[in-house]
Amino acid sequence: MLDSILFQIVAIIALGILSQWLAWRFRLPAIVVMSLAGLIVGPFLGLLNPKESFGEIFNPVISLAVAIILFEGSLSLDIREIKDSRKSIFRVSTVGSFIAWIAGSFAAHYLAGISLDVAFIIGGIFIVTGPTVIMPLLRQAKLKERPATILKWEGIVVDPFGALVALFALQVVLWTNESITGHSLLLFFGASFLSAIIGAGAGFLLGKLLEHGYIPEFLKSPIVLVTVLLVFVLTDMIMHETGLLAVTAMGIIMANMHLTSLKDLLHFKENISVLLISGVFIMLTASLTVDTLMDVLSWNMLIFVLVMLFIVRPISIWLATIGVGLTIQERILIGWIAPRGIVALTVSGFFASVLREEGFPDADIITALTLALVFATVLAHGFSISWLAKKLDLRATDEAGVMIVGGSRFSAVFGEALQSFNKPVLVIDRSWGSLFHARQLGLRTEVGDILSENTEYHVDLTPYEMLIAATEDDAYNALICQHFVPELGREHIFQTPRHTGDPGGYSKSIGGKILCDGEYDIHSLDRLIEEGYMIRKTQLTDQYTLGDFIGDKEHKTIPLFAVDSENNLVFLATAKKRSFDAGTTIVSLSSPTRMMEKAMERATNTENPPKD
Repeated sequence: MLDSILFQIVAIIALGILSQWLAWRFRLPAIVVMSLAGLIVGPFLGLLNPKESFGEIFNPVISLAVAIILFEGSLSLDIREIKDSRKSIFRVSTVGSFIAWIAGSFAAHYLAGISLDVAFIIGGIFIVTGPTVIMPLLRQAKLKERPATILKWEGIVVDPFGALVALFALQVVLWTNESITGHSLLLFFGASFLSAIIGAGAGFLLGKLLEHGYIPEFLKSPIVLVTVLLVFVLTDMIMHETGLLAVTAMGIIMANMHLTSLKDLLHFKENISVLLISGVFIMLTASLTVDTLMDVLSWNMLIFVLVMLFIVRPISIWLATIGVGLTIQERILIGWIAPRGIVALTVSGFFASVLREEGFPDADIITALTLALVFATVLAHGFSISWLAKKLDLRATDEAGVMIVGGSRFSAVFGEALQSFNKPVLVIDRSWGSLFHARQLGLRTEVGDILSENTEYHVDLTPYEMLIAATEDDAYNALICQHFVPELGREHIFQTPRHTGDPGGYSKSIGGKILCDGEYDIHSLDRLIEEGYMIRKTQLTDQYTLGDFIGDKEHKTIPLFAVDSENNLVFLATAKKRSFDAGTTIVSLSSPTRMMEKAMERATNTENPPKD
């Protein structure tokens, strides 16, 4: 059964997704778990060897997957996002990459013992980071906006240029060895320029077709996917590796056309990318041999990797970012984070085969050298980014924030209760006047439509992992919830109960989870606040349990959420079967008579303290 290619394909995909889930469940870097899973089923246990099983289609499959991943990443490169970081991104991607190329090449020559010709070729490969490794780390670390933006843009923009730098170095090496003529160098630059033009033109044309309705909704994602593959293959036929440049140019053009359907395309591409990244990492690591792994463990490899980590990368970033306005903390973080991934592995395989055919004896060591750097950076940066960001105060937040859409009285009171537990809270509404109560209570507010693309680009939503739709329009609430399901997950999205008597023009399966008791819609909750209902915090003890709290029917109380002893937030409407330990605080909306009685009871206890 293990010899079946069909079984191996399914096993690779399943193992990749299982690795992603394990990484999420135990808060580990996904790329680390995927790499280890591939090594276990590949060289360690010998259960899978995709390169041997797939034969000639192995490299084309990897190349097509990388093209789609790179296009999906470039779709997020909107120029408006970098209004405060353009100079930094330009310098890091150009000056920083050039310094890293030269320094990395000399390190490979003098430390790893590779000839200078081959060293300059693989030095270009080693400047590549890429979205396959950067994006998971950024999601994991929750960095502040500026360092996250710089790392994301560098990873995606440098990806194709790293391959082109290596290709340029190869052309120069072959030229100096009289294998080619100077005319070939002109062809190299011409092919690179032509590929970029083809990619940009295809992106512009496809964007216009999408925007003007020439492509039906159900065919948009499939046609975009097929077009990306066609552009990659056609430009790669012009010259190997220029296809990466073409699909990157295509994605950047479409990202900056501000297409109304871009959001749906991004969600589709993100789902495809998760599958591809998972599968490709498993395929590459499972195809390695024990001999290659043994080469990685040699002393010269280890010294080379340490120099790349602690000298080459930090120096290149520090020199490139002189005078661009970055803080010392930001330069330290960016100078440390540079994980290599899929593109470096796949491109190095191509160059190793070309150099081997040209008779370069150092060609066989390229794969081992690349693998050593990939694994070292994936492990070092994957496990350290969150810790370092926290130490440098570059994390957006350590707490899971809550975004409340709708600026009612209830939203303000509810937000203040959440904020009292150090939870970041944002209240957003289309009307500035509706946010009056939230502003009075000192909450962060934003004016705008949460579904508007303009709001998305001007409001940093990174700290907010939960959303509550609490506007007066049930259908709008449901639309907001559906919009954010791909980003936040349905388990983190809530909405106020639908209006009683509302016939409901849409399925109740659409939207978020109900926030509180179903009989209290947003109008009822606002009226209760006006009548004097207040937030009540009740701490559970061994004597007073959740059952006692729920069984207290003497006064009208609406349970809202609970915060346990570790400050984890749980909305009670979704936790009916969950038990809470002593020390958990139950937050509810209580009647004014109940609050007055509690106040009188406290006052009485103060005036008449118990006697010894």
